[in-house]
Amino acid sequence: MNRIHILSPRLANQIAAGEVVERPANILKELVENALDAGARHIDVDVEQGGIKLLRIRDDGHGIGKDDLPLSLSRHATSKIGTLDDLEAVGTLGFRGEALASISSVTRLTLTSRESGADEAWQVQTEGRDMQASVSPAAHPVGTTVEVRDLFFNTPARRKFLRTEKTEFSHLEEGLKRLALSRYDVAFSLRHNGRVIHSLRPAERTIDKEKRVATLLSPDFIDSAVHIDTEAAGLQLQGWVGQPTFSRSQADMQYFFVNGRVVRDKLVAHAIKQAYRDVLYHGRHPAFVLYLWLDPRLVDVNVHPTKHEVRFRDGRLVHDFLFRSLHRALAEVRPDATVTESTGADGFSQGLQSPPAPSVSGVQAGEFRQQERLDWQAANATPERQPYSPSYSAPAKPARGDVAEQMQNYGQMRAPQPLPESAQADMPPLGFAIAQLHGIYILAQNAHGLVVVDMHAAHERITYERLKAALDDQGVQSQPLLVPETLHVSEREADTAEEYADEFRKLGVELARTSPESLIIRQIPVLLQQASAPQLITDMLGDLMEHGSSDRLEAHRNELLSTMACHGSVRANRRLTLPEMNALLRDMEVTERSGQCNHGRPTWTQMTMAELDKLFLRGR
Repeated sequence: MNRIHILSPRLANQIAAGEVVERPANILKELVENALDAGARHIDVDVEQGGIKLLRIRDDGHGIGKDDLPLSLSRHATSKIGTLDDLEAVGTLGFRGEALASISSVTRLTLTSRESGADEAWQVQTEGRDMQASVSPAAHPVGTTVEVRDLFFNTPARRKFLRTEKTEFSHLEEGLKRLALSRYDVAFSLRHNGRVIHSLRPAERTIDKEKRVATLLSPDFIDSAVHIDTEAAGLQLQGWVGQPTFSRSQADMQYFFVNGRVVRDKLVAHAIKQAYRDVLYHGRHPAFVLYLWLDPRLVDVNVHPTKHEVRFRDGRLVHDFLFRSLHRALAEVRPDATVTESTGADGFSQGLQSPPAPSVSGVQAGEFRQQERLDWQAANATPERQPYSPSYSAPAKPARGDVAEQMQNYGQMRAPQPLPESAQADMPPLGFAIAQLHGIYILAQNAHGLVVVDMHAAHERITYERLKAALDDQGVQSQPLLVPETLHVSEREADTAEEYADEFRKLGVELARTSPESLIIRQIPVLLQQASAPQLITDMLGDLMEHGSSDRLEAHRNELLSTMACHGSVRANRRLTLPEMNALLRDMEVTERSGQCNHGRPTWTQMTMAELDKLFLRGR
């Protein structure tokens, strides 16, 4: 065998470059992060041939001194950490001290900088070979310019793995988007082959931040987004989440930042997925731009060479905070919040309206043959039902009672009441019904124009939320198994079952450990008695081990309630009277998540007068 020896600096740098530099986008990330750490307020990026031929980044940060210039190209050289305490509470984006050394080993690099307060600038050059960097005077304003040419010119094997110019530039542009979304106070510009692609001014006000998001992502996203700003337990969450009707076929519009650093984290992804659980159409992905702020000592960013992954000290706390914050924000979206009119220059409404979800048919669309017509029980009006008034508020939570009785009546709408004449200013958000279209849609007129409601989808959501409220009010009813089931698990899973025994008990599940690798299921919820208990428990243990929480039981319960609500809701071709239609509109206005049915389909849409006028060319 060969003897152990120390690698040459050049080879060591190129090995490190294999971790840090895969394509031009990686170089952009490292260099722009250095510029941000240097206090830059303006960052200009020039690119040629997708960054393969040239990538030049200029900033107006505090610069690098003459003596530090050659040292900056050495491995493990940084000004950002000095002790272990600094590493445990990292407050900067770049801190490993490998980026410049790795980049310089596979490119022709020129670094020019002038330190704040210095009379002249200095320049250092390298060409990917093991040599002493020479420093020479240069002309340059305060700040730094890093020019990187001919990526992988000395490692042709790696150059073959680069894609086309268009592909490499798309990755590079995406990297700049993430950085521009992380720092609204910094101006960014991007030019490709001499053409200006982005020119972003600093954004201090919320409206300016929203304009930047609209420019980088989509105006439709920001128009349909819910703004979030909440704080609890030392955690703060800010940003925007798209309403469920604004969804994507891919997870390509998801940006999550931890203390200003863009990350991809399984725990975060799981929490967000849970929050959208019963409002997002199947196979679709939510869109969001979110910022989580917490004590740097509570998150480890030194997990991955590219620093894309993090590890939270208290993952369960973070998971629950994210889920509850987003779940509440989506639940609180009501028609009165989304029916807003802010007409833009093009004459279209710029309110929180979003494109419809993909069309569906069959069971999910409520199309059933030989359906039994459901009658509204006007004769059994409940005392709490009041005639509509502008101050109409949500009904009280169902009284504690027999859930079985509540379920038996799940298909009954609250009795319609005559609606008083109302002035335009006092119109409710969804207005008043004027007609029914083909027995499927309700047409209503509100202060802004025309409202179209899918009556089955809307009633389905109302019924579903009432069923959940009734069950939650009474609590989970459990039933002992006649013959307890034995579940063979790993020792780690059995330990998890013991650790979370109280959580299982609250959900109506009673487990007992009989050996290091086996459990007995003694009791399960009544509602889930037809479910496969062993599979359900195994899945829950997997969630608890990975995320510190599980919603399997609740999700399974909600699937059953959703099916019941679907079958118990008013069907297509059911003729409704105007009072019945108005009663449905009023219920939508006070029901959580009423903008989507249980399957994620939109329940209503708005066409403003401006949109209708433009459609018919009025005023031209």
